[in-house]
Amino acid sequence: MTSATPAPATGAPIIHAAPPMPSYIPPFGLRTVIGCLGMLLAVHVAGFNEHVTEIGLSDIRGAMHIGHDEGTWVIAIYEAFNIAAMAFTPWFYTTFSIYRFSIFMTAILALLSIPAPFMPDVTSLCILRAFQGLASGCLPPVLMTVMLKYLPPPLRVFGIGGYAMTATFGPNLGLPLEAFLFEHVGWRWLYWEIIPTAALSIAMMAYGLPKDPMHFERFESFNWFGILVGLPAICSLVIVLYQGDRLDWYRSPIITNLTFWGLAAFIVFVINEAYHPSPYFRVQYWKSRNIQAALLSLVGILAICSIMAEIPATYLEAVRGYRPTQAAPVSLVVALPQLIMLPLIAAICNSRKVDCRFVLAGGMLCLAGSAYLGTWLTVDWVRDNFYLPQILQVFGQPMTVIPTLMLATMAMGPADGPFISGMVNMLKGLANAVAFALFSAATRRREQYHSTMLLDHHGTHGLALQGMGDPINQQLSVTSPDSAHVARNSLQVFHTYVHEQALVLALNDIYYVLIWVCLGYAVMNLLLPHRVYPPRAPSPNAPAR
Repeated sequence: MTSATPAPATGAPIIHAAPPMPSYIPPFGLRTVIGCLGMLLAVHVAGFNEHVTEIGLSDIRGAMHIGHDEGTWVIAIYEAFNIAAMAFTPWFYTTFSIYRFSIFMTAILALLSIPAPFMPDVTSLCILRAFQGLASGCLPPVLMTVMLKYLPPPLRVFGIGGYAMTATFGPNLGLPLEAFLFEHVGWRWLYWEIIPTAALSIAMMAYGLPKDPMHFERFESFNWFGILVGLPAICSLVIVLYQGDRLDWYRSPIITNLTFWGLAAFIVFVINEAYHPSPYFRVQYWKSRNIQAALLSLVGILAICSIMAEIPATYLEAVRGYRPTQAAPVSLVVALPQLIMLPLIAAICNSRKVDCRFVLAGGMLCLAGSAYLGTWLTVDWVRDNFYLPQILQVFGQPMTVIPTLMLATMAMGPADGPFISGMVNMLKGLANAVAFALFSAATRRREQYHSTMLLDHHGTHGLALQGMGDPINQQLSVTSPDSAHVARNSLQVFHTYVHEQALVLALNDIYYVLIWVCLGYAVMNLLLPHRVYPPRAPSPNAPAR
């Protein structure tokens, strides 16, 4: 509804009316809310497809008779195309329209999951997962644009909170969902679980998203060179991160070649983006202190959260022998409270009296406290011992992610949305790959170090302890009259103890490093970025500038 603007009094300043909204965007109401929620559900569908199949890979490999090394390529290829797609998505949804592009990609993602359990070999499964990764990676950038474009200014911070759910709620729900599906429904539903929710999200988007027009004239300035160079460059670098530790990094010709050619192609891609008239994202944004702090923090925070979620799962599986269904409550402690914490933190950050930089620093202190409590880890811990560190993450994750996204988006204008969206989402996906590489390398190297030190101490002090007897041998001597058999079993039990202690010490080392990283990010975000304010609707009495 519009009202006539009264004629200004003589000598009064002329107040210009705000520019009208595009005709395809209806007034904000329930229909728009349903469309935005449908888009949010579609991104969660993509996240579940990623995390559930990744966590349940061992069960999938057993069912499909896939070896361990081949199974790692299934994850690496999916993640490579998933992350690469995020960089180029904003150009395509601007061209084909958000409405059509979102529905099409969600449908492709769901349809490709139907034949996945019936793939005859690893090669065909990797090809299918590559296309699924492309479709999955196209959805998160659209969600960010939808929340910032279709929600009114007073609600945009809550839209950012909804987008933050994909980084806090979704990943922590992956383990419980995998446990439930495999134990109670069947391993094929690790692929098929997205079909019903994808159908619901398509229906909600079809009903609620505005039917914006297509702009095929953009193909006249299409950045062909950028996508031909950038797509393989990003895929190569992501594969290096996922396969590097398994192949012993640069002792492998595959990793060496992918790193060299991937970095060379990526440098060419960045130079092309800096000067092309129709770039996929603007490199010039990195001149802004807020963008620098926000994007660096986003990668670090999401990597920290991913590693903190991985440590309990690794310990409970390797030391305690837990199945996913037994370890699921540890993830649920973080996941379920996010449904309350995310809107609460968004409401706090939506106040102009609150400086989101201090909220971010407080969140980093919570994560540092969680890491400090984790340093008390011993081989005697069980699932319940992880609850207190996890509770601190309930507060820390939304307190860090929402302010970081505000710093990245609130200083931008409406025309900057597609460019910053692609950059933010590509780095968001890259954070998971960085976390995987760092956790794999740090765990293996520190476990080897502590294992060597423990065996060295045992060899050095073994003679001094002989008078105390051999408790392992004494316990096993009653199980068999064959002394050689008992000796072999004793040695195996001894090495099991050494492995458990070495792994626990390695995880403790990672926790110690995370404490200092969290404190460093807290200080950086207090010093580097400028303050940003939550958006507000323009006052009808304020002149346009």
